[in-house]
Amino acid sequence: MSDTTALLPDAAQHPTDTFGATAADRFDDAVKDRFADAVKDRFADAGRVRRRTLGILRRPLLVLSIVWLLLVLVAATWPQLLAPGDPLAGVPADKLQPPSAAHWFGTDQIGRDLYTRVVHGTSLTISAAAIAVAVGIVVGSLLGLVSGFVGGAVDAVIMRVADVLLSIPGLLLSLAIITALGFGTVNVAIAVGIASVASVARIMRSEVIKVRASPFVEAATASGNTRTRILFRHVLPNSAGPVVALGVLEFGGAILAVSALSFLGYGAPPPAPEWGALVSGGRDYLRTSWWLTTLPGLVIALTVLAANRLAHGLDTNGAARR
Repeated sequence: MSDTTALLPDAAQHPTDTFGATAADRFDDAVKDRFADAVKDRFADAGRVRRRTLGILRRPLLVLSIVWLLLVLVAATWPQLLAPGDPLAGVPADKLQPPSAAHWFGTDQIGRDLYTRVVHGTSLTISAAAIAVAVGIVVGSLLGLVSGFVGGAVDAVIMRVADVLLSIPGLLLSLAIITALGFGTVNVAIAVGIASVASVARIMRSEVIKVRASPFVEAATASGNTRTRILFRHVLPNSAGPVVALGVLEFGGAILAVSALSFLGYGAPPPAPEWGALVSGGRDYLRTSWWLTTLPGLVIALTVLAANRLAHGLDTNGAARR
């Protein structure tokens, strides 16, 4: 019997499938298929990145907005790179000089370079806006998440509070909160953030209600997952997209609100070069020295418009993916 087996072909000595392939051959084929699928997925991912990059490059306003916001970020984190001078030092002989090659934004009433003050004031305004957005997004998202997921009486109470906040103009609500907290950049940021909580909670609640009815959430519930795990593992990640876009949009609004409150004198005390304070400081010289208010105001307007354009781009890409 052993001699007969030795005389058989090699394929007959090993277990085969219907088509005559050995187990080793089937394993090699499976490895090759998986490798091919991985390569295909990698090329597909690269293609998606390339298409998104080309899509952004075809939108010049979005590209300009991103470039401007990057410059603002550099000015906020490393102002000496863009303006190495001292924002508080002035030369009385050079007071109220118009924009020129020596002073790009001109000089103020005591001879300080306005461009240097705008660049160094970026960190104050941007940090205050970032704190405001963080307060609004975190608090509003948590309230909207709980309201949409729990429902019932909890949902009714949270939404009625949100309705009350939405019925008060944001700037007026911020002024009321500042009156209670006191003046200062941080207090202004907290006040602006609290004023935006209601709108964020509304957006998050609507997304949570939509995701909560999805089949994968029902499957996770049927599998015995706890409500906390479902909430933070499945509902929150799938509801956060519109809130992220809203956060970028709220960032532009927060810059505008912080600058407005600083213009009214509720921000950092002089001589801090906050953007709103710079606009306020030049209003007495508007007839003769227009650049003192116009150029800082233009920087504020461009930053807000760039943030809004970026938020619109993110929202459009998210809607296209959905």
